[in-house]
Amino acid sequence: MTARLLRGRTLSFKARPQARDDHASYVYEADGALLVENGLITASGSYAEVASKAPAATEIIDHRPCLLMAGFIDPHIHFPQMQVTASYAANLLEWLNTYTFVEEQRFADPAHCARFATLFFDELLRHGTTTAAAYCSVHKGSTDAYFAEAQRRNLLMVGGKVMMDRNAPEALTDTAQSSYDDSKAVIADWHGKGRNHVAITPRFAITSTPAQLEAAGALAREHPDLLIQTHLSENDAEIAYTLELYPEAKDYTDVYAGYGLLTDKMLLGHAIHLSDREMDAIADAGSVAVHCPTSNLFLGSGLFDLKRLKQHGVRTAIATDIGGGSSYSLLRTLDEAYKIQQLRGHRLPPIENYWQATRGNAEALGLVERIGTLEPGTDADIIALDARATPAMQIRMETVQTLEEELFLMQTMGDDRSVRAVYVAGDAVKR
Repeated sequence: MTARLLRGRTLSFKARPQARDDHASYVYEADGALLVENGLITASGSYAEVASKAPAATEIIDHRPCLLMAGFIDPHIHFPQMQVTASYAANLLEWLNTYTFVEEQRFADPAHCARFATLFFDELLRHGTTTAAAYCSVHKGSTDAYFAEAQRRNLLMVGGKVMMDRNAPEALTDTAQSSYDDSKAVIADWHGKGRNHVAITPRFAITSTPAQLEAAGALAREHPDLLIQTHLSENDAEIAYTLELYPEAKDYTDVYAGYGLLTDKMLLGHAIHLSDREMDAIADAGSVAVHCPTSNLFLGSGLFDLKRLKQHGVRTAIATDIGGGSSYSLLRTLDEAYKIQQLRGHRLPPIENYWQATRGNAEALGLVERIGTLEPGTDADIIALDARATPAMQIRMETVQTLEEELFLMQTMGDDRSVRAVYVAGDAVKR
């Protein structure tokens, strides 16, 4: 592969910003560059510094005045739900039963899975998302299609076969044993193949029997390096029904803890309605509360309590949750996250938001050594963001004077049009 030098303003994070003026948490170069060789970033810094290290035949691509960042990371999304997005329902459980479970049954067809794997990754990349953690359907074939397409494109993707053996249509359920067997096969077939990462994926406590959660716990013990993904405390009715099904549990979080699933590998989608005890248990385990703002607003589920979660020491992430979410764009997602915190009386700085969508989400997935930053030695998954992507944004940019103002403008008014270029392992997939 020919070496490439990408020139532009560069922004990469070293730690979670503790305040708006925490300049030590990130590195910003007004005239920066990235040297990309064999799928990796081999140098980053000022343009003059990086250009001096470039081989003689290096291809130079000038993205000025765009902002070069690590590709966005989406740690909670549903691969089979592209055609569920924007479905009208009163709440989570109505939405699941009326639309989602009906749509997911179509993924029993391998041709349908293959078609939507192509469409799914097209849409993610168009919006600048270079890594996602996805729920596939209950069918092993959906997971096979997902990982086959990810491998074909050399994408770093996380995914898992949904485990679901009750409270769903018969055509969409497995059993405790078959879910274990199919998950083992998915792990053997795909984990570590190309850039693929398999996640253990019990959908949520309502759709899993105790026997199935036991099977999920067994998988977690047998494969301690694998991520675990599920849903937690998204909706009041969901919580009440869960406690009816698991009356021995102290609370919803305790259901997962009881089966050995509450670990530092666990991604807990939504995590809105939590007691202090639950927050402490999640923090002690090192699990991650994944905020899904567009989904929570769309389904009327509630407002994520970021300030309180941080006070309890809970790790967090941010995600689109397509198809409960209403946009594939992490920029739109950051905008809704900001608004939710405004309603909670908590001011969320743009610099922290962009940390969360890149390095923060990479840390949540345990993959920060590979993605989420522009550090030399990491995978060259890179995006170029344009704060002048639309006429309205161009007008606003005439008065923008700081990086913070520019970042806030992009999260408030930007979308896929602001993503001018996308590189996957150094190869241009949108430019």
